[in-house]
Amino acid sequence: MPTTLGVFGRSRELSSRSHEQVVFCEDEKSGLKAIIAIHSTALGPALGGCRMYPYADEFEALEDVLRLSWGMTYKAAAAGVNLGGGKSVIIGDPASDKSEALFAAFARYVNTLGGRYVTAGDVGTNTDDLDIMGKYTQHVTGRSTAAGGSGDSARLTALGVFNAMRAGAESVWGTASLAGRTVGVEGVGKVGGELIALLLADGAEVCATDVTDAALHRISANHPSVHLLGSVVDAPVDIYAPCALGATLTPTSAEAIEARLICGAANNQLANPGVEQLLRRRDITWVPDFVANAGGLMQVDGELRGADRATVEGDVTRIFDRCRDIISAAHDAGIGIGAAASRFAELRLDGTI
Repeated sequence: MPTTLGVFGRSRELSSRSHEQVVFCEDEKSGLKAIIAIHSTALGPALGGCRMYPYADEFEALEDVLRLSWGMTYKAAAAGVNLGGGKSVIIGDPASDKSEALFAAFARYVNTLGGRYVTAGDVGTNTDDLDIMGKYTQHVTGRSTAAGGSGDSARLTALGVFNAMRAGAESVWGTASLAGRTVGVEGVGKVGGELIALLLADGAEVCATDVTDAALHRISANHPSVHLLGSVVDAPVDIYAPCALGATLTPTSAEAIEARLICGAANNQLANPGVEQLLRRRDITWVPDFVANAGGLMQVDGELRGADRATVEGDVTRIFDRCRDIISAAHDAGIGIGAAASRFAELRLDGTI
């Protein structure tokens, strides 16, 4: 009997650490169909955003939430915060299916977990949605400042990616400055847009792509110097920054990429773990996404701890040091940077460090 068809088999494919709990949520009155996945609470309550997306079917949604929650465990562990890994997905079109009743129903399901899972924003949800959830559950972070939260996490997520990219650039070219480097940003939503502003301020040249015309028009209006391309994954750039959905690093794209450095905000960038070895053989440095994009997680962790904004921003800036240490450890051990980052996270999860 195949072991990859059910929830348990899928969970084991991701890691030797299986998921602790997967909850399927349905509310006929509001139309809610959602899945909450708790991968680990070894370091603390499982925190991870709520993604709203028009998945083709429940199996696609399940695959996404399992991978995303697994990634959150390693992101929290590698970031040094005392949180576990979780994620949730709502099956629906964020442009047409949102309602207070739907988010209220979702929040009530979050409440049934008794604080084991804390939700936040993600693709398809924003602070307005989180403010609605906050009326029905206390287990939510990233609400607007008016509602007592820390606001949208896009800026600090981008700041973390920017500093991770600087660490990667230092390992490749011997300097952390991005001045004169050409960066291809794939996905110019909230995080991608913030990252572009940071890159331009540091003197980088930027080209960008997105599947949404409105997003591209917004970037052109705000940053006229940005070159818009149909694709950046195989463009003649120094740095490829995937900031849209994951799995863009495939065996095929690994052979086509011209960039020397890959660092972006997208989750689960590798289509499979073997892709990193393909990149290494071509002398392409990949900064693991779960290390680079931890700024938003660190923001909501600060919100839970009651830390002030300046303290959290300082913590996010130090992603540069964390990435530098992980890259150095990878070189010393003769292993991939992703393997070195996972090793560091595993030591935290095991209580070794």
